[in-house]
Amino acid sequence: MAELIVIGYEDRAVAEEALGTVQDLQRDQVVGLNGLAVVSVDTEGRTHVDTSNRVVGVTAATGALWGTIFGILFLAPAVGALTGAALGGLVGRLSQSGVDERFRQQVGDLLRPGTAAVVIMAAKLTEDKFTAAMQRHGGTVLKTSLSDADEKELAEQLAGAE
Repeated sequence: MAELIVIGYEDRAVAEEALGTVQDLQRDQVVGLNGLAVVSVDTEGRTHVDTSNRVVGVTAATGALWGTIFGILFLAPAVGALTGAALGGLVGRLSQSGVDERFRQQVGDLLRPGTAAVVIMAAKLTEDKFTAAMQRHGGTVLKTSLSDADEKELAEQLAGAE
């Protein structure tokens, strides 16, 4: 089961420190990552996404799934703005598998101008060690899950949509 975790911070510097901790936890095998990014909102309200070179060993299918989830969470404010039957089907499937409108709304509420968040898609997570390591950064934690079956089906739908 993949966990989608969004941890919100009052500024980007703290989010970057937290991201470094997540990367350390990956090296220590406390968390197995399928995706990792920092999202920040500038003072004008524009969203900035940094996913560059964040995760080691991600497959193409997992990377595509991460990109789709990420786009739906942050880059498509309303499902109605999305086009295409395949993409519409993916959005519907994501809604059934944990990434629903309520979760998206909570993420949107978390990210206000001047704030940032670390976004984590974890395939494996040692919860107690992860929580203990991340606690020093503070932040507001939002979390939802994708079952293995949902994750596999979404990856297959993505492959068929290309």
